[in-house]
Amino acid sequence: MKKITLFTFAIAALSLASCKKDRTCTCTSTTSSTTVNSGSNNTAFSDTDNSNSSYVFTITKEKKSIARPACLSTKETDTDVSLKGTIAETTTTDVTETTCTLN
Repeated sequence: MKKITLFTFAIAALSLASCKKDRTCTCTSTTSSTTVNSGSNNTAFSDTDNSNSSYVFTITKEKKSIARPACLSTKETDTDVSLKGTIAETTTTDVTETTCTLN
């Protein structure tokens, strides 16, 4: 009976333990840049550019629960105003969205 109980605990411990191994994080970034004439002149314009990039990095010898927070998806917005207070004032807004998956 002792052997069966000991064997059962050993199997349970092994099944609950997660393995440490190399994890790969694959990320794809998309940046959308919009420039708008926000000045008071009559030559209003709007221009939008999009760009994509991707990258991969490896998290070595780590449990999945530890590696997951290092492989985050993010969204960032940055606004810049140039020639502020003039008739040629422009506002540029960059939105970068990064989507990451842990493999």
